[in-house]
Parts: sequence; structure tokens; C-alpha cells
Amino acid sequence: MKLGFGLPVSGSWATPANIVEIAHRAEELDYSTLWSFQRILVAESAPLGPPYASVLDPIAALGFAAAVTERIRLGTGIVNVPFQAPAILGKQLATLDVLSNGRLDAGLGLGWSIDEFVAAGADFERRGARGAEYVAALHAVWGADPVEFDGEFYRIPRSSIRPKPVQQPNPPIILGGSAPAALQRAGRLADGWMSSSRTNLTEIGEQVEIVKSAAREAGRDENALRFVCRGVLRNAERSTPLTGSFDEIRADLDQLARAGITETFLDLNFDPSVGNPDADPLASMRWAHEVLDTLAP
Repeated sequence: MKLGFGLPVSGSWATPANIVEIAHRAEELDYSTLWSFQRILVAESAPLGPPYASVLDPIAALGFAAAVTERIRLGTGIVNVPFQAPAILGKQLATLDVLSNGRLDAGLGLGWSIDEFVAAGADFERRGARGAEYVAALHAVWGADPVEFDGEFYRIPRSSIRPKPVQQPNPPIILGGSAPAALQRAGRLADGWMSSSRTNLTEIGEQVEIVKSAAREAGRDENALRFVCRGVLRNAERSTPLTGSFDEIRADLDQLARAGITETFLDLNFDPSVGNPDADPLASMRWAHEVLDTLAP
């Protein structure tokens, strides 16, 4: 199983200098991928925890990291596709793939915050059907010109859309989601599946199997799929997987590999003592370096 790392994108430690420092160290230690995540807003009517209070844009953060690294891959974990048309997001992701020399992993989701849908002018209804069509539209955007797409939800007039991604036929598309329909969609359509920050890691093997089963039913090679776990790591006494001592965390990582996970990225952003506008950024960076060095691949 590969190990990635979550970039500093949430709270007080999400600074330009810290992104550079973490990106350099993760690449030096042979981590596989650097990951970001998306949060547009926190509505007053639906308060969320500290990790969501201040979050950098995921694509901009990865573009910044691309400029200071050479080998490590760069993953959006995730970008919610209903918030922009496929031609727009396709162009942004293709640009990131070009600027990183083909290092993009496109983690995509459907979103769950109704307030964000309102702010983005997006339609919350039939998100699953829209998501499936969106993947097809992205393949069209990244494919050979002339591009033309005429679906139920999205249209792209016959046109040229360049530059194309460095990775052909497309950057890997990794779909998020935990509902059975979302897991099945990933198995049918995507290059992999990603767990959420709230996934019960003791049951993740069951979700992996649903994705694999859908892939088999669709006539796809289940062994070619990637299974990415967002490893929410907290600096706390043992209570859930990825807490406690480093020996306990290593055992958890071994268990995730046995459950079928092909990559776990260690994400400190969801620890309220790190991904928090009021956290001590120096303490967060000390903990991040301890995690990076101790759990290095």
C-alpha cells in the first residue's frame, strides 16, 4: 500500500511557507501523493467543526505545490463537480496536469452541503445522474478535438478545447461517496474510489467490495482500480483507527491494506488541534514533521 500526505490546507497552518515545507519533505521521503480538499463556505444556519472554518481552494493549492515539487503526485480529494460545468473544471484540471508534467489524480465528488449548492447556483436534485454524465463529459473534454457533448444535463458545442492533459487518455478519476449507489458508480465508471473523512475505517473493506463487485458486473478489471483512504490522523489517545501510538497507527495501516486499500494518505487537516484557525501553527508543523518522518514509506 502506498502512503500519501494531506497538504496544509485548513486552518492556521495553511500558509505558503508550510505548503512548500511539507511538499518538499513528503517528496524527499517518497510519499506517493499530496492531497487537498474542498470547502466553499460554512453557513451560519449549519455550523461545522473547526477543520472547515478556513480552507484553501484545492486546485490553487495543488498548483502551488506543483511548482515546488518534481515527482510526487497531486490529488484533489475532493472537488465537487456540480459546482462548475465540465468544460470549466476539465480545463482547470488539464492545466494542473500540464503544469505538473502529468502528476494529477482527479478526485471528484457530488457534494452534500445544500448551502454550498445554493451559493454555487447548482442543482441538488439528481446528483448521481449528473455525476455519471459529468465523468463522460470530462472524457470528452480531455479527448481528441473537435470536442462535442450533448447530454441530459450538460452540453458542449463542437469545439476545440486545449491544452489536453499530459496523461492520456486522461488523468485518473477517483470518485468519492459512501452510499451504495455512489460506490457502485465508482466501480462502473472511475479509475478508483476514495473514502471520506467520516468513514468508519473498521468497515471500509465492505465498501471496497461493493466497488469491486460493480466493476466486475460492468465487465471491468477490478484489480486495476485504486482504493484511496483519507486517513484522518489525530494526535490523541487511542479511540479510533489512526489514533494512539505510532505502533498502533502502523498496525491500522496494515489492516487497511488487508481490507483492499491501495493508498492511504495521512491527513492532519481534520484534527481540530491542527486544521483550526485558532491552532498554534508551529505546534501543528512540529507534529506534521513527526508524523512524516516516523511513518515514512
